[in-house]
Amino acid sequence: MTQHPISPVYDEHSRILILGSFPSVKSREERFFYGHPQNRFWKVLSAVFERDLPVTVEEKKTLLLDCGVALWDLIASCEITGSADSSIRNVVPNDIHEILDCADIQRIFVNGKISEKYYNKYLRAEVGRPAVCLPSTSPANASWSLERLIEQWHIIKI
Repeated sequence: MTQHPISPVYDEHSRILILGSFPSVKSREERFFYGHPQNRFWKVLSAVFERDLPVTVEEKKTLLLDCGVALWDLIASCEITGSADSSIRNVVPNDIHEILDCADIQRIFVNGKISEKYYNKYLRAEVGRPAVCLPSTSPANASWSLERLIEQWHIIKI
């Protein structure tokens, strides 16, 4: 089993929660979310909130917290081959209540269909509210241009 090595990012001012599935090999190495240079998450978020593209982990955390965004993944541990979400087996979900109990989360979003699948399977009934599925920022979602992603992700702005 591979354990999730990254703590959630949130504070009492967070108003939206974005959930991914499980960190890639590169993200696990860097010990922070969306560490693969081809993943467009940070480009999309900085464009949506009209901020400079963050480079360091501290800049990324600042962007999230300044914009009222909580960020975590759905899976606490699983069996996974490399970074392939399609290979995920034996899922143990994260308990997102620590975020929901601290912050006044207005909306929950998931980054891609795999995240939506695991949210609906493990957390939706317990949390008692749906998550809005956004198109994945993963490089595997190559049919979506950066411009289209930014356009679709604008709904996260509250």
